[in-house]
Amino acid sequence: MYGRKVKLRFWFIVLILITLILTTFLILKSLEENVIYFQSPTEIKSIAEIDKNKIRVGGMVKKNSIYINSKEVNFIITDFKNEINVIYSGAVPNLFAEGKGVVVEGFLKDRNFFSATKILAKHDENYMPPEVKEALGEK
Repeated sequence: MYGRKVKLRFWFIVLILITLILTTFLILKSLEENVIYFQSPTEIKSIAEIDKNKIRVGGMVKKNSIYINSKEVNFIITDFKNEINVIYSGAVPNLFAEGKGVVVEGFLKDRNFFSATKILAKHDENYMPPEVKEALGEK
């Protein structure tokens, strides 16, 4: 019924489509594993189940909450509705201070404690990430 050229073209197009679908699937799957979600302390308090994936928590560093000992830094992040205690081992950025906006990256131990692997405060003192500004309800 169809000639040899038509059949070859058909199978070539099918092969290209399968390759494109497979490539798209693999790219999306690898991106899914590397995505880090941002959450506020209020969102963390309302989650049903604690996930073991890396997340980012943002808000303001509560006044008089920073405690520094020889091995770690303990502080509280607040969105003025809820708070979460953060434990971090390592060097803190120069702009990290009480009353300033901060985003920490790490793992949630429970709804009240967060183990940070990175503190993101590399901005001038007037800048606030859009996610933090939105979570705090500022415009």
